[in-house]
Parts: sequence; C-alpha cells; structure tokens
Amino acid sequence: MTILETDRLLIREFTREDTGPVLAVLNDPDFIRNVADREIRTVDQARGYLQATLLPSYRQNGFGMYRVMLRDGRDIGMCGLVKREWLDFPDIGFAFLPEYRGQGYAREAAVAVMDFARNSLGLSVVRGIVNPDNQPSIRLLEKLGLERVRKARIPGEDEMVLVMEWRDPSHQAKPT
Repeated sequence: MTILETDRLLIREFTREDTGPVLAVLNDPDFIRNVADREIRTVDQARGYLQATLLPSYRQNGFGMYRVMLRDGRDIGMCGLVKREWLDFPDIGFAFLPEYRGQGYAREAAVAVMDFARNSLGLSVVRGIVNPDNQPSIRLLEKLGLERVRKARIPGEDEMVLVMEWRDPSHQAKPT
C-alpha cells in the first residue's frame, strides 16, 4: 500500500515479499558502517527480518520503515519512523542505495515522512539517531529541522550515537 507520494517517489509499507530491497539496503557497506550489520544475507533471513522487525511496527505503532521507489518502480532505499525501546519518541531513519545518493531522493523522502509524522500521526517530537561521523546524514537531519541534543550509547552496543530532535513548539510533547 502506497502511503506517501512525492513528485519523484512512491513510499509504501514493506510486504513479506520485499526481500530484494531489504537485502540490498542492509548489505550496502555504508549501511553496515554507519548503521549496523544486521547479518541478513539470504532471502530467508530477509523474510524473517521483515516478519519480525519491519512489518509488526505498522500494526503496533501505526508507522515504520517504508520502501522507497522511483515512480517507475525501481527500489532506491528506505525511509521511515522507528519506535525504539530506549527512546521516548520515534526516530526518523533513512538508507539509500549508493547509485541514488546525491540526487535529493533522501531529502525528498524524509520531508514526506516528517510531514506524515506531524500532520497524519500528530507527532510533536521526532528524534534522529546518527553515527557522529556520518556528516551527510547529520546535514540531512538538520535540513529537516532536527537539532543536536546529546550523545548516547545504544543499550548493548559500544558505539556512541548523536541524538537529534525536532520538537513542535506549539505542542506539549507526549511519548508514543
């Protein structure tokens, strides 16, 4: 189901069959370096990841990570909202395949997701967590209106991440 459209993009929920796009993004060396190595290498593992991680979020939270495609159907990445146990508010995430970076697609998708978060979901706070060395992602989060808040350690991991935040000044924040 397509949930968002932009001039160039279709953004929709993942389905159980979307193993190809998941494998492509999760095995991109930049994703592994800047986000994590999810150790998803086969179609069966990708299907398991979809069923255990991505798909349940839509039902549980009303949002999740979304498949991002060009209007001609080519997969280019993912972008969406994630509810993490260790964060009080959802965070926006994005990952695009190398051949589609530097063309404004990530910003276009992220702007659409932020608009969805504010206007359809009524969120008054959206966080971003990012590798402090990942300057392109930090710049994009800043363009979306997120500000640097603090550094934090993800529970169970050694690396520190930068926590950024967008807060609607006209609403009192409620955790989701």
